[in-house]
Amino acid sequence: MITRVSAQILGTSKFSILKHGSIVVPIRQFSATKQNRAKNRLYTPVRRPDDFSTYLLLSTSSRIPLLTFWTASYCSTCRAVSPLLQELISSGVGEAEGGVSFAEIEFDSQDIMESGLAMTYMITSMPTLLSFDRAEAQTGTKVTDPKLMRDREWLKEWIRTEARRGGSGGAGLNAGGGLFGGLFGNTK
Repeated sequence: MITRVSAQILGTSKFSILKHGSIVVPIRQFSATKQNRAKNRLYTPVRRPDDFSTYLLLSTSSRIPLLTFWTASYCSTCRAVSPLLQELISSGVGEAEGGVSFAEIEFDSQDIMESGLAMTYMITSMPTLLSFDRAEAQTGTKVTDPKLMRDREWLKEWIRTEARRGGSGGAGLNAGGGLFGGLFGNTK
């Protein structure tokens, strides 16, 4: 028998017909139905390129932006900003806008340095905040200023802005605004 908690996770609903039996019916949402908001996800720190690829694929498949915080063991500013970012994301900032996932990337881990991952995404200073939407680095909103990263209210707004992308990609925030966007509608 499916319990209430697992029924919610599976997207099903339990209806009791008789005293001793029940039928499980899947819940299907119409295209006009408001989507359930995703919860923010905090991933373990990235020390290998394969971990980063996995998180990027998870983010892309769920249409939730992946926020990355590029850090190094020698960076004192990184140690101050990291707990603030994790606190904001775990407290739900950005969930109302669609949610985000977060991964801290340890730049000075041997596998990350050897792979040239930082060079691929033009990471030139520590700390750096970089968002990925649909597996595309959003270099237009990349943050390298430590003063901004220490500002709690500014960080909240940055997280909300990135969460609003919700799989729309590009540097703009309105999905379906491109050349063919009007023809095919919102593909979220």
